[in-house]
Amino acid sequence: MAPSKQDAAFFEDCCRGLLAFSEVQSMRGFLQHGCVSTLEHSLSVAWNSFALCRRLGLSVDERSLIRGALLHDFFLYDWHEKSCGPGAWPHGFTHPGAALQNASRLFQLTAREKNVIESHMWPLTLRKIPRCREAAVVCLVDKVCSIAETLRLRRPGAGYEPRWNSLIRSCLH
Repeated sequence: MAPSKQDAAFFEDCCRGLLAFSEVQSMRGFLQHGCVSTLEHSLSVAWNSFALCRRLGLSVDERSLIRGALLHDFFLYDWHEKSCGPGAWPHGFTHPGAALQNASRLFQLTAREKNVIESHMWPLTLRKIPRCREAAVVCLVDKVCSIAETLRLRRPGAGYEPRWNSLIRSCLH
């Protein structure tokens, strides 16, 4: 879906403050699915969640939706290499908690943003249920984006990534 200039400006405004942090920028160095970085994946989930809500006319806190989606995979490690010792839970079960802990350490989060981050892997994480519309939308869109990236249905560099790349570069100090 092509963004209006107003939609794109609002989206970028919501992302800009988070993207100014080197910790968020470091997500570019971790592969998420296929050859898509964690930052690119998170931007894709944020944009597509925002676009879906606008398209369907859903009443949501758009700023919390975008910020929560951008931080939903803010776990800051290469999950392909992180070893899981005996008795350790796999990445899919644990990374929402790591992402929430990292995000809470750096940012003031709303209750909705926290719920978006901690519940995006539901139903895998049975006890962390989406309790607001924003979290339910991100939970769904994350799965769609993840499948598309894993099956390489969405090529890196396709869609809105060139604009995101300029947004990311503009936030570097």
